[in-house]
Amino acid sequence: MTSPAPKSSYPDPAPKTLCRSPFLSIKFFVFCHGVLQFSQLLVSGYLKSSISTIERRYGLSSQTSGLLASFNEVGNTLLIVFVSYFGSRVHRPRFIGCGAILVSLAGFLMAFPHFITGPYEYDQSVASMFSNTTDLCQPGVTGSQGNLSDAGCTPHAARENHEVLLIMFIAQTLLGIGGVPIQPFGISYIDDFASERNSPLYLGILFSVTVIGPGVAFMLGSAMLRFYVDIDKVTRDQVQLTSKDPRWVGAWWLGFLVAASLVALSAVPYFFFPREMTKEVTCGKESDRKKSEDMLSQLRSRSEHMQNLSLTKFIKRFPVVLLRNLRHPVYLLVVLAQVNLSAMVAGLATFMGKFLERQFSLTASLANMIIGAVNIPGAMVGIVVGGAILKRFQMSLRQCSAMCVLGMFLCLLLAFPLLFLGCPTQKVAGITYSESSEFGHHALECNLQCNCPEKAYNPICGSNGVEYISPCSAGCRVVNIDTDNLVLNYTNCSCISEKGLVGFAKPGTCGTGCSHLFLPFVVLSCLAGILASTSHTPSFMLILRSIQPEDKSFAVGMQFMLLRVLAWMPGPVLYGSAIDTTCILWERRCDRKAACRYYDNSLFRQRYLGLQFFFEVGTFLCFVTVYMILRRQEREASRAAEMKAEKEKLAGNTIKSPESKV
Repeated sequence: MTSPAPKSSYPDPAPKTLCRSPFLSIKFFVFCHGVLQFSQLLVSGYLKSSISTIERRYGLSSQTSGLLASFNEVGNTLLIVFVSYFGSRVHRPRFIGCGAILVSLAGFLMAFPHFITGPYEYDQSVASMFSNTTDLCQPGVTGSQGNLSDAGCTPHAARENHEVLLIMFIAQTLLGIGGVPIQPFGISYIDDFASERNSPLYLGILFSVTVIGPGVAFMLGSAMLRFYVDIDKVTRDQVQLTSKDPRWVGAWWLGFLVAASLVALSAVPYFFFPREMTKEVTCGKESDRKKSEDMLSQLRSRSEHMQNLSLTKFIKRFPVVLLRNLRHPVYLLVVLAQVNLSAMVAGLATFMGKFLERQFSLTASLANMIIGAVNIPGAMVGIVVGGAILKRFQMSLRQCSAMCVLGMFLCLLLAFPLLFLGCPTQKVAGITYSESSEFGHHALECNLQCNCPEKAYNPICGSNGVEYISPCSAGCRVVNIDTDNLVLNYTNCSCISEKGLVGFAKPGTCGTGCSHLFLPFVVLSCLAGILASTSHTPSFMLILRSIQPEDKSFAVGMQFMLLRVLAWMPGPVLYGSAIDTTCILWERRCDRKAACRYYDNSLFRQRYLGLQFFFEVGTFLCFVTVYMILRRQEREASRAAEMKAEKEKLAGNTIKSPESKV
């Protein structure tokens, strides 16, 4: 008498159960995964939308903020090997849910520095609760008497700044660790249990939905940065700034609280999905259902084989599988193409808001709105179109690569003119403009008697069209305010003269004065983004269809690791370093460089957009090489098939010839 077979831990592929429970439907999993990736990217995207504001609030350079933006990739990369190991032996949906909870905690931690630091301080011309001094020209008064830009450099303030950075870096590390299982496990789970016909469409929908996450993050940033940073600490009447003022700091911390709460809610459904489910089939086709059962049986045997490996054996096997995939030219080249594309996107996502602010004199809120409402939805359209074309024409691997080549070529044609669409640096007295031979010297002869503090920063625009870094540097002695205690203008300014008369100034920057170029820039950048995005889904299909089935989860994990190590981690730091080299006036805090106050706009544009164009060219060349390899493979396969057919024909003729003689 035979003993009964042990009961399987996997659900039987019962059609009736599939119809009853949404948690046994791959479509519902795609929906949940889209919501989770949307909310996860809302957290990471929100940091990028508020990066220039955080720089201004805590005095960070672009290199430091770029390092902060990319630091979540550190924790992600360190754990990718273990994800590859546990991917075949853990409950993937529950593992995704646990990661999401960690991401939520990281989001709350990112907002924490706001609650442990004091109110935001800035130079001002009207006495307030923060200071009884002004930054007007006051002959006979030394500049060291208590201006806010010179005060505040205490040991406590320096320690507080270090604590803020430490908390943010820890939060970014936790964000990276929590995000480790989400994409690799989700993509492999969908590709395992979706039908081959629907898989490209599901991935296209998933990627497009995840693009909405950063888009909404920038829109959220646009909304939150309209509120003053200390909205919970001071009343509206005590704020002497408007959102157009270059010293304005918005409520960057509010968005993190919203995004982290959404991630926590989206994590719940993952604890109810099964470890395995039957592969999706077309209703009513018994042959497809039989094929689904066979596929599930293969998945079980593969999973059980992997579970029999110890961690030591897996680590020994890891280099073998890694080399096997890296030796595959299509896999390696497509990953390199995605590395270049991701490096381009890393710079676009992290510093495009800052670029628009500086280049076209936009507020942080408006810059975020443009990115969230135009650029990112454009990328989403490109991803959806790419997935729909794949589904409609059932493309071969060579056709997928041809589609990637065409998309990137058209993207390059539209991206090149962007290098020349920009604004010159505004005239700033003593920095970029001087009527005397003392070009670039901060102290002007007309304000020597004012004893202006060197660190003062309260930009004003003179009636002569020249910008001054403070009312004191323009020699202004009188400030006029309205009923709301806001500055109307400055008068009696000794450094501003028009037709021999003493001029006046208005608060705020003069701007770059080339707003007519803004619309063409946005249109071209949006179209270039759409065309580049059409290659997103085809490139993923090139990877998924060109590797061995048992290596699929591993290959996707390795792909994301390489993207992080080679693109998302160094990309923002590289862009931030390039941007810092274009700075012409640094803020000083406690004798250290803090945030940049003025950039050389032409250099900023050339180096920032030049780096993006360089990565786009790299992507194009990689896809061209993939196309040539796949075309050669198709020709060799066709030639081999023809030779085989000829041999079979000759063999058939040889057999028939004796019969004809008889």
